[in-house]
Amino acid sequence: DNLNAVLWMQRAAEYRATCETVYHAAADRLDAALKDPAWDAIVPDERANPARGLPPAVVLDVDETVLDNSPYQARLVRSDDTYDEATWDAWVREEKAQALPGVLDFARAATARGITLIYISNRAEHLGPATLSNLRKVGLPVKDDSVFLGLGTFVEGCEQEGSEKLCRRQLAARKYRVLMQFGDQLGDFTRIVANTPEARDALEAQYRGWFGQRWWALPNPSYGSWEPAVFNNAWSEPVERRRALKRDALHLAE
Repeated sequence: DNLNAVLWMQRAAEYRATCETVYHAAADRLDAALKDPAWDAIVPDERANPARGLPPAVVLDVDETVLDNSPYQARLVRSDDTYDEATWDAWVREEKAQALPGVLDFARAATARGITLIYISNRAEHLGPATLSNLRKVGLPVKDDSVFLGLGTFVEGCEQEGSEKLCRRQLAARKYRVLMQFGDQLGDFTRIVANTPEARDALEAQYRGWFGQRWWALPNPSYGSWEPAVFNNAWSEPVERRRALKRDALHLAE
């Protein structure tokens, strides 16, 4: 199922152009965001403290947002294999992921304006050292080790639910006025209460005005919570059944 998706991410000039478009456009919005003291990319329901007066930051997801893991996906395609934690951890520790097109220019523009970059990732917390090393290798700014908030990060007063990023966004929001958020999944921006196609569509519609302003979405056709949404999140189902449900979810002309 992943062949065309990974091939597009690795070989299509259109993929590179799309990433560059997102980051160039976002860089052009930095000054306006900085100058507006009320500008905040954290939804009101998730912010427990006033943003006004806090130092500025930008929150970025890591995988397929700033770092390109398509070589790992390509390995899975070549070997007819599927994701598992052991091979993923091994890939992360290789520290070979490259920066997405456009992100380095954006990062330089942000840091030149005194903006801190915060990396909220669902890479496990124990992968923090390898991740930070990889980020530094490709030239992405890392203020200190605290800017990586991986899965398993303890956030006082907030109970973690699965891989949900709510608690870690709240932790960043306690210290910073978040000017922008970047990600390749809806859950990188705000909480997904129900992972169904209908609920996801409603969430996108609710915050449509935030995209291209406060929120910046990168393309990722390879994996994400959008996929299990169409088969009721039932990863326990046989692959043939999951594939059949995905085919059934396709729209045909009426």
